[in-house]
Amino acid sequence: MTEPIIEAANVSKSFGSGPARVQALKDASLTLNGGELTVLMGPSGSGKTTFLSILGCMLAPTGGTVRVCGTSTSGARPAELAEIRRHHIGFVFQSYHLFSTLTVIENVLLALDLRGDRGPKALAKTKEILASVGLTSKMSSFPGQLSGGEQQRVAIARAVVADPSAILADEPTAALDSVNGHATMTILSAIAKERGRAVLVVTHDPRLFEFANRIVHIEDGSLMREEFTVPKVNLMRSSGVERTRKDALLEYDSQK
Repeated sequence: MTEPIIEAANVSKSFGSGPARVQALKDASLTLNGGELTVLMGPSGSGKTTFLSILGCMLAPTGGTVRVCGTSTSGARPAELAEIRRHHIGFVFQSYHLFSTLTVIENVLLALDLRGDRGPKALAKTKEILASVGLTSKMSSFPGQLSGGEQQRVAIARAVVADPSAILADEPTAALDSVNGHATMTILSAIAKERGRAVLVVTHDPRLFEFANRIVHIEDGSLMREEFTVPKVNLMRSSGVERTRKDALLEYDSQK
């Protein structure tokens, strides 16, 4: 049996102390496996972003344990947690977090540069990843010259270029229209299926369920229930004919 990529056991998180203490997460346990896209569903304030931050080693839990690729994060120093993030976890955020003064290719190259990967091989890998998300013609553009959907694809390329074990996406479609949101989820689904990575998507949008292998519901800091399902969308469909992710993205670009 394959070892889980991320495993959280009885994780809790509180903020503040005394009367001002807030319990944001309560005894949450979750396992993320390679090849699966998991949707963490909950309303605003339910604790889903807090849980994602703990799973991604950006926030330390108050109680419980987290293991990433078999390594426990308990007692890890900030530099050690940064090393785990650098090698095992890619992040995708609602607001993209791209550097406005860097071109598309420079934004993605930065993720490799932080790992010490530079030179012709890093450049070739970056171009390959950008091509896979339909951005070959945009490599020299700046973020301000791109649509929201294109900026999110740059953010996804940056998250996966270093080949992390897990991709954690926080509301990745919230700022996008339905067409670009669908394209974004198609890419994330393909990363899970084709690259064998664990993908966790935090959302409050039930339209994302069709992409999920598993749906986990969170309310008031507690994981309430878990559903296993078969993704309804792995490849884009048109008139009953399956098309590749690249073909779909090209069509989306023509519709803008």
